[in-house]
Amino acid sequence: MKKVTLSVINDLVTDNRVHKVAVSLQNMGFEPVLIGRILPESDPVSRIYRTHRMRLLFRKGFLFYLEYNLRLFFFLLTTKVDILVANDLDTLPANYLASRLKRKPLVYDSHEYFTEVPELIGRPVVKSVWTFLEKMLVPKVNAAYTVCDSIAEVYHDLYKVDFKVVRNLPVCTKVEKYELQEKEAGQAKIILYQGALNLGRGIEAAIRSMHYIDGAELWLAGDGDITAQLKQLVTELQLDAKVKFLGRLPISQLSEITRQADLGISLEEDLGLNYRFALPNKLFDYIQAGVPVLVSNLPEMKRIVEHYQIGAIAETHQRKDLAETMKMALFNQEKNAVWKNNLELAAKELCWENEEDTLRQIYSRYL
Repeated sequence: MKKVTLSVINDLVTDNRVHKVAVSLQNMGFEPVLIGRILPESDPVSRIYRTHRMRLLFRKGFLFYLEYNLRLFFFLLTTKVDILVANDLDTLPANYLASRLKRKPLVYDSHEYFTEVPELIGRPVVKSVWTFLEKMLVPKVNAAYTVCDSIAEVYHDLYKVDFKVVRNLPVCTKVEKYELQEKEAGQAKIILYQGALNLGRGIEAAIRSMHYIDGAELWLAGDGDITAQLKQLVTELQLDAKVKFLGRLPISQLSEITRQADLGISLEEDLGLNYRFALPNKLFDYIQAGVPVLVSNLPEMKRIVEHYQIGAIAETHQRKDLAETMKMALFNQEKNAVWKNNLELAAKELCWENEEDTLRQIYSRYL
């Protein structure tokens, strides 16, 4: 059985994409090993395949990336492996060096347009380093895939590499009818945001909009760089009764929360190409749960919502206009009936099982 190492820079706990890829590879007949790091606050990880988490001295900045890639390189060098998979640009240097020394194929899974992430905005020196690494390494991989057509096209134009598209869709889930019952009279509707609480996600705009919405609550399921700022904003706006912070939840518990929602929001801002081409996991999680969606007017998300007719498009993040769009999406019964009916078809088509065909095409040559 051929061994595949899949490297990520997180602690593995909530990275559903690499977990799904690992399970798919195992079902194909490979032996996957998922490699990440462990933090003091990391939850235990139990998987049906082998995992390895490295304990590092540094947690961010140049020294963190240097330490991670050095540790990863030596681990890969001393591990029997037949195929190396680098998840995102920050794991690619170590994987590239190890693949060349061991003369093993290297596969690149780009979860986002890395050099255009908001964290690099206003940091030209740091961005130039990552751009240099991308230009040097991406053309040398043996196979590559990414999360959407737009990013695949950009990478092909830049590096002449044939990037396949494997969207980060959830595993198909049958949502029972009783789980989609209408709210009782007087019960608050639930607007759900799930995912990282980071800049550029439209969370602040959603919070400010709640001032103009009655009969609904905004639930924020996740944690991130701006959690403290958002909590302070809620307090300042006196919206504690309307906005609830649920924290980072285990996948099973989050799924239960998602099914309770009346509207799932994905309001990414246009902060560069990475967000412009965003096709967030949460959008597909809402769809699998049968929850109508409200998304930003960005091409990839808009294409999905308009094609399946499963929700509304927010033309602006201006709080009053956004509030009006939210109220329409929540309380227009005619539109909701259409959306919920269409969600059944969307959920059947937009699931991981249908993306596995592309994975098989990529990896079957190495069996």
